[in-house]
Amino acid sequence: MLNPDKIFELKRILQSPKKVVIIPHKNPDGDAIGSTLGLSQILKKLGHDVQIISPNDFPKFLKWMPEAKKIFNADFNPKGAEIGIAQADVLFMLDFNEPSRADQLEDLINNSSAYKVLIDHHQFPQEFDFTYSNTEMPATCEMVWHFAEAMNWTDLVDADIATCLYTGIITDTGNFKFASVKPSTLETAAQLIRHGAEPYKILDYLDTFSESRLKLLSRFLDNIQVFPEYRTALFTMSREELLENGYQKGDTEGFVNYGLGLEDIVFSVFMADDTQKDMVKISFRSKGNFDCSEVAREHFNGGGHVNASGGRSDKSIEDTVKEFVNLLPNYAEKLENTTI
Repeated sequence: MLNPDKIFELKRILQSPKKVVIIPHKNPDGDAIGSTLGLSQILKKLGHDVQIISPNDFPKFLKWMPEAKKIFNADFNPKGAEIGIAQADVLFMLDFNEPSRADQLEDLINNSSAYKVLIDHHQFPQEFDFTYSNTEMPATCEMVWHFAEAMNWTDLVDADIATCLYTGIITDTGNFKFASVKPSTLETAAQLIRHGAEPYKILDYLDTFSESRLKLLSRFLDNIQVFPEYRTALFTMSREELLENGYQKGDTEGFVNYGLGLEDIVFSVFMADDTQKDMVKISFRSKGNFDCSEVAREHFNGGGHVNASGGRSDKSIEDTVKEFVNLLPNYAEKLENTTI
């Protein structure tokens, strides 16, 4: 939660212009990009020198967002990222709970002498100079709005900033259909619309598919395996299938949610070969009170939220599928008793 003493301390630090670096997690999604872009534009209006440094690139379908082209990609220029973080007076970490989630930027974060601020909604956050953590919040973008309220910055929110924050909220809530949505989420969305966000335009950007992405979706849906006795849907895509259908970074974002559209399915899993490394990336989604983060955390080197988590496996995709299927009986009772 927001600590009034820490708010006062941060306001004092930001009274004069500072070099500020904002970092999202590796493979940033809509919430990570929206929150960093929204906060960066507020801080620029306050006169600070602000740079967003992302561990790697982000999906093409998010690059329409205001100032998205200004995001620094550490993969392309590691030395530039090192210099930028080393020179920062204040370091904001958004939408991740510990430096390891920023991959190759982890040591740079840990070694930085900057005042460190964490704003995040994932479980088990690491403590920093300023830690604003709320695992019940559905999106970090909503937290950035509440943070702006506490800092008395909401008058600075214009249409571009509101657009970034609104985008993060709807991508992390499935356009308000996930159980994590709270009254405050809709109230925040209404405030952002008042400040200039246009939901229909944002959704049009997000819902526009390239031909290759549509082909990927077709193949993805063809690969479904349903385990009705465990109320589970499983999807897989091999490296060959991804590349044959023109895969680009972010093209499969959100695909895993399709499984939850099946009648009586409460657990959807998507396993895909990484196109560059020998590993399998896994997305978990669930409904109701089934905690998919437990499966990710205990078996697949991952974690996240109760209803949305991620993991990985160093085994082949075939062996990863076998491991997962063999685990399902262990969760049979929880899956059977899941209430929606």
